[in-house]
Amino acid sequence: MEKLYSNKKVIFTLVFPGILIFLCAILFPICLSVYYGFTDYSGMGKASFIGMKNYEELFRDSAFGRSLLNSLLLAVGFIALQHPIAMIVAAVLDKLGGRGEGFFRCVYFIPNVISVAVIAYLWKFIYNPDFGLLNSLLHLFGHQEKVNFLSQDTAIWSVLLVLIWHGFGWGMLIYYTGIKNIDPTLYEASSIDGAGVGQTFLYITLPLMKPVIQINVTMAVISALKQMETVYLLTGGGPGGSTQFAANYLYQQAFKSFRYGYGNAIGVLFIIICVLVTVFMNKIFKEND
Repeated sequence: MEKLYSNKKVIFTLVFPGILIFLCAILFPICLSVYYGFTDYSGMGKASFIGMKNYEELFRDSAFGRSLLNSLLLAVGFIALQHPIAMIVAAVLDKLGGRGEGFFRCVYFIPNVISVAVIAYLWKFIYNPDFGLLNSLLHLFGHQEKVNFLSQDTAIWSVLLVLIWHGFGWGMLIYYTGIKNIDPTLYEASSIDGAGVGQTFLYITLPLMKPVIQINVTMAVISALKQMETVYLLTGGGPGGSTQFAANYLYQQAFKSFRYGYGNAIGVLFIIICVLVTVFMNKIFKEND
């Protein structure tokens, strides 16, 4: 067997399908996207090379700037709100044990199993100013005036709430898995030394969760940039572009306005941002020797 796997032809035969898939499905589309970003291609006909004009327009485009700012706001919401709560919930579930642990783990993950379309339309009904659940609750507590949660002033916060709630299960599950992989003897030792719940979390759980936190935070930023389906079905980017997110703006430019080259320029900028975020997170969480 060792002789077989040391044969270069065997190695090439095993590795080649994976390399071919990577080249055709990932690298080639990225290179093609970079090329189209320098053209005025509309999705049909011939593409003409226009140099940096798409990127120059991109940095002057106030609508794109707003969409990028909304995506950044969502990333902050993920990191500052969703992830700390998800980590605490994961730690509590780990201590809960028994049937309760399995039950609540499933309950928190249910929104991630439900279709995005169902989630969007469900929240549309909840936010409805005439018969929505939130307005019914406000009316129950004495607030007679109807509130339109998807108006231009409040829509972005309403959408952020839906997105943070919808992605909570994934974040919690990843943190839960990370906590489960911590050696229980460390907790036993801390208990013998008289450490409280808070001290155990701060000095054992949190430091050993650094690799998991790094992955989760990186994925949160990338997910915020990629966010499209829920926003598209919930508000379509409106009203007045107040809930426009970067990926949704890319879709509208490339496939609705037939500015395929401009859409690809946005996509290339996404790739650059994602690479920079990954490098930045690697430096922050870099382990010292």
